[in-house]
Amino acid sequence: MSDLRSATLLDGDALAEGLRRQMTARAAQLRRHGITPCMATVLVGENAASASYIGRKHADCAEIGIEARDIRLPADTSMAALLYQVAALNADASVHGLMVQLPLPGALDDDAALAAVSPAKDIDGLHPENLGRLLAGAPDLLTTGLLPCTPHAILQLLRHHAVPLSGARVAVIGRGPLVGRPLAMLLSLKGIDAEVTLLHGASRDLAEVTRRADVVIAAAGQPGLVTAEMIRPGAAVVGVGITYGADGQMVSDIAADVAGVAGWVTPPHGSVGALTRAALLQNLLMIAERDLA
Repeated sequence: MSDLRSATLLDGDALAEGLRRQMTARAAQLRRHGITPCMATVLVGENAASASYIGRKHADCAEIGIEARDIRLPADTSMAALLYQVAALNADASVHGLMVQLPLPGALDDDAALAAVSPAKDIDGLHPENLGRLLAGAPDLLTTGLLPCTPHAILQLLRHHAVPLSGARVAVIGRGPLVGRPLAMLLSLKGIDAEVTLLHGASRDLAEVTRRADVVIAAAGQPGLVTAEMIRPGAAVVGVGITYGADGQMVSDIAADVAGVAGWVTPPHGSVGALTRAALLQNLLMIAERDLA
């Protein structure tokens, strides 16, 4: 186990616990007004990791007081049948938000499934319309928008620990559509004002850029990719990408020796999973609360 005493621990699990308490109060307020917040999840096939993640989301709902509908479809479900199911949930007024668990099996189209979800019910924050609002920098986005969950989780983690972002140099490693690209857009928004460099596998000198950064966020899924020699002393370092070792344990993109250099660092097992699920349910409650208006 690494020694984290020299750096402030960016503890996403503790923050997520506090957010769940806040959301429990919000859900109770909705029920007092006759509104039962409801989430629907759609899982196609029997991917064990996806099923486990769905299970944790539903457990969070049970803790908070959110109704959760668990829709399971067989792996041989056609794209037409999946889209029909999504359309039915879009039309169901009792369902406030829904998500299709990715990746989909076989030849099913992840992008088409994301686009089929009503943007008004898109608790993942990944519908092209919601991503377009992020790209455009909609002025009310940070208060009323449906933000992509993992990027929003990272922003909340950094803000909770008072990591300076305005004018800060931020290096994001990984340009994937779920984390890297939307995160770069989010952190560069007016009001957050970070100076973001988006890095990837073709970047020429990763270490040269990260050593200049005030914040390094690794979402590459490469164990131990970011090492101490790549980090400016006192920088904040967030490991988002995780893989699983031969022993089944989660391994972060951040090497253990980073804790001896960084000012803030996530723990070796990662610190964003529970916080990402909290961001998903924050989106759901925001949608349900529109019914109070």
